[in-house]
Amino acid sequence: MPAVPLHWSWSLPAVVEPSPLLGLDLPLALRCVLRRRGFTSRSEAETFLSPSDLPPTSDHFPDLDQACARLVKACRASERVAICGDYDADGMTSTALLLRALGPLGADPEPAIPSRMDEGYGLNPAMVQRLYDDGVRLLVTVDNGVAAREALDLAASLKMQVIVTDHHTIPAKRPPMAALIHPATTPDGSPYRGLAGVGLAYVLAHAVAEALNKPEAIRVARDLFCIGTVADMAPLVGANRSWLLEGLNHLHRSECRGLQALQRLAGLGERPLTAEDIGFQLAPRINAVGRLGEPKLVVDLLTAEDSHSAMALARRCDDFNRQRRDLCDAIEAEAVALVEAETSDALPSFLLLAQSHWHHGVIGIVAARLMERYHRPTALLAGDGDGCLRASVRGPVGFAVDEALSSCSDLLSRFGGHPAAGGFTVKAEHVHALHERLCEQADGWLMTQALGRPVQPDALLHLDDVNWELWRHLQSLAPFGIGHPKPLFWSRGVTVEERRDLKGGHLALRLRQGDSERRAIAWRWDPSAVVPESCDVAYSISINRWQGEQRLQLELKAIRAHTELVLIDRGTRQYTACWTEMSGLTLTNGDGKTLQAKIEQEKSLTSDDDLARDTRVVQLMEEACLGLGLRP
Repeated sequence: MPAVPLHWSWSLPAVVEPSPLLGLDLPLALRCVLRRRGFTSRSEAETFLSPSDLPPTSDHFPDLDQACARLVKACRASERVAICGDYDADGMTSTALLLRALGPLGADPEPAIPSRMDEGYGLNPAMVQRLYDDGVRLLVTVDNGVAAREALDLAASLKMQVIVTDHHTIPAKRPPMAALIHPATTPDGSPYRGLAGVGLAYVLAHAVAEALNKPEAIRVARDLFCIGTVADMAPLVGANRSWLLEGLNHLHRSECRGLQALQRLAGLGERPLTAEDIGFQLAPRINAVGRLGEPKLVVDLLTAEDSHSAMALARRCDDFNRQRRDLCDAIEAEAVALVEAETSDALPSFLLLAQSHWHHGVIGIVAARLMERYHRPTALLAGDGDGCLRASVRGPVGFAVDEALSSCSDLLSRFGGHPAAGGFTVKAEHVHALHERLCEQADGWLMTQALGRPVQPDALLHLDDVNWELWRHLQSLAPFGIGHPKPLFWSRGVTVEERRDLKGGHLALRLRQGDSERRAIAWRWDPSAVVPESCDVAYSISINRWQGEQRLQLELKAIRAHTELVLIDRGTRQYTACWTEMSGLTLTNGDGKTLQAKIEQEKSLTSDDDLARDTRVVQLMEEACLGLGLRP
């Protein structure tokens, strides 16, 4: 939680009663959440809540039939097949998925994952040559390969067939390959557009198992799909949502010994798992290995056949995860100290910090933390040998990391990424010029931002509304993740009854509103930040499980002093709004002109001013009501 002031903004006009969604068995606040997320009809919302059957994958992936036919041939001939994955959770689960599927289907699969430290990302010529020399003639990439031109050209020259499954950007000139399974090759609006690498591996495995009439061979594939999809932060819509909804019901009873061991170590018990359990408990233990160790450890874990070896491997993953946490905390503390020591007046618009001893595997995590803390695009650089530095970049919403790096391509040895994150390699002598160029790129974006981090709550709740009935309905909107985040609620005019500072920099509060009290937790809270006695709070809702008991808690995202005045931004114009029992709602524009309205008992806004009948003004007043916590 950053120590800088927080700006609360409202991204949509106030929709107090989303009438298109009337009739849904959901509380008003959750209908507002759906309405704000673009569901304009009851039928759309019902389809989202209870997804219909997906279309055949062969109708959406042009190369799927030929890829399937080649693998069916390999399975019938017990042919060796190399599975080349990436070293993150998506790549490792994808690799394990195809190993576990193709083996029972008759092929002889083997893993081929590059080392993060020694070989770098993805398929490379040395790997292709090594596999060819070892007798492999068929290779399947997962979560990589689409842009590996040198490696694919070599494979083609060696008459080695490569099936590429990848979700990264397809280059303008496609390299040679036997088949490409990629979301971008599906039709516009396809439910498969958001699949991560593990989703594409699942599509391929399912097609081969179906062709060979052996569905039992991929029983564990759905479980690994769930882990990799959440870990890679794929959008939880379309096929991802449908398959995840099905998979989460069975994941806690997975036949995968490795997943069983990870769940026991994480203390998740026998209950059905949530996407949050994967994201915060299981995925970090898997990702830590790819960051700090050899990814084959995870592949061995997820393909282990007995419980004892699986638990031993899971404990090694757990050790790497503890090491990863310690490294991240140490680098973050050092990075924050550098920011505070080097910043005399204002922060630069783009934070760039470099230390040769920082670990490549975790600087991306720390860059994300600093980006959240300071609400600035952030790059952390670590030594890469031969006078070069390797960086991980993270950017806030609205700042395009990939475009910023492209504008600096003449200064970079290598770079890549997408709008939210990226990476690059740069020579040490170019770092200063690069920082200046990146700051220029960030200046324009920063001018559009209010001071602090924007917070955009979905709906207003009274603390009394936070109950088990709301929680039950909230679960019908799950799973939550990228593309469908956990709803952010807010409550107005609560008082802080108790404050406790916890180990690890966390903050625990007991909040009261009228006769209702709720416990709240703020993770990674700045201990120097003031907590007003009377405040407005923005939060998500979660369950706190402790010693066999469970209770609802508020996970705080922002706190501001309670105010009777709100600021509304409308492009170049600003308005202030306040409300009192005596005067009602008062709206004031930048010229000092005011408009007053009353909230009648029948819950409608009324005003004697003819201007208040203008649709745009009514919308503005409704937005003011939302900002002030009123319920017209």
